[in-house]
Amino acid sequence: MAMSTHAHNENVTVKGTRFRGEETKPSYKTTELVVYVLAVIGVLIASYVVGDGAANNGSDYFAADKAWWYITLLTIGYMISRGLAKAGSRSNDVDPRTH
Repeated sequence: MAMSTHAHNENVTVKGTRFRGEETKPSYKTTELVVYVLAVIGVLIASYVVGDGAANNGSDYFAADKAWWYITLLTIGYMISRGLAKAGSRSNDVDPRTH
C-alpha cells in the first residue's frame, strides 16, 4: 500500500473557476508591429531616395502618392493580422459595463 505524503484537509473547498491568461500578446510586444514599422520606414525611405534616375527630367518613379498607398495597404494588412490574432481570444475583463 502506498502512503500519501500530502495533507488531507476535509474543510477545503475547491472552486471550479479556471483562470485563463490572455491568448495573445499586446500589439507592442509582437514582432508583427516591428515588421510593420520597419516596412513603413522602408517605404518612406524608398520614396525619398528613388527619383527619376539618370533622365533628370523631373519625373519621379516612386512619388509620395504611391508611397502613401503602400503604407495604407501595409496598415490594412497589419490591422487584419491583429484582428485574426485576437479573434479567438477571450477577455478577462470583469467590468459589467463592457459586457
